[in-house]
Amino acid sequence: MSAAIDRVGLGRRAVRLADAALAAWIGVLVAVTVYGAATTDGFLTWSNFKAIVTAAAFVGIIAVGLTVIVLSGNLFSLALGQTAAISAMVFLYTLRAGLAAAIVLTLLLGLVIGAVQGFAVGAWGANPIIVTIGAAGLMEGMAVWLSHGESIIPPADETSWQRLAQPVLGLPAPVYFFVVLTLALAVVMRRTRFGRQIYLLGENRVAARAAALPITLLTVGAFGIASLYTAGSGILIGATSANASLLLTGSLTYDAIAAALIGGNAVTGGRGSIARTAAGALFIATISDMLLLRGYSTGVQILVRGIIVVVVVVLTNLRERSR
Repeated sequence: MSAAIDRVGLGRRAVRLADAALAAWIGVLVAVTVYGAATTDGFLTWSNFKAIVTAAAFVGIIAVGLTVIVLSGNLFSLALGQTAAISAMVFLYTLRAGLAAAIVLTLLLGLVIGAVQGFAVGAWGANPIIVTIGAAGLMEGMAVWLSHGESIIPPADETSWQRLAQPVLGLPAPVYFFVVLTLALAVVMRRTRFGRQIYLLGENRVAARAAALPITLLTVGAFGIASLYTAGSGILIGATSANASLLLTGSLTYDAIAAALIGGNAVTGGRGSIARTAAGALFIATISDMLLLRGYSTGVQILVRGIIVVVVVVLTNLRERSR
């Protein structure tokens, strides 16, 4: 009896230590960010604020969609950047049929791309990393073949797409899309049966099977939502840039995954939230902007983000294991 009590006591102390370590790291990050903001020329300006929130919007929309995959216990998707690029290209090309048709067709394409990957993972038990790497390669090859390696631009006689990038009350339209889409998905994950089942699936897959949850359907839904949100971001990227190619999306996949992890979502699934990911996307955009203003290279920016991600993931996993 006393041995069991001792084990419980040790477990509680381990949880407290893990929580304290994670809180301390977050405190360090906040302190460094505040110091950097106060000492970086041009950081505390309205124009720079707009640049930060716009960058956070493009990555954040993809990241909050990806969070559904993470919460379901299916790790990540490594096809996000390619999905966004394909979506931007399809959107700009189909503008010939009108703005509404282009948006609907692009979103449907994104939904199908994600659903197919989700079916392979959920129904066949395929590894999500392998599936999404294969999907990324397939989309990249198709895009190069169909576009002949050239950038896609909107038709000259169609200008309605410009409304998707115009400022509203001083902020770019993508920022408002990011806020609305984040709130909508947060409500879905917390207030609907689908959201609760996703959490249960990620928390304990064996229990989910015992409860006869539709695991294949849930997995298809998780990947479908992630790809749908990525397609939406691709539309906004295409409208903002007025051109689209495979080079357009850069490190979107990595940044979206980093946002979900920095937000404290458990890699193994079942724990986390959409709001945490949104905060992670904003933090990444802030750090990247600060380093850029200080003259650091892209390599240094990626290195710093990588260090932050690794430490957060390690501390988060230690906390989850302690619990």
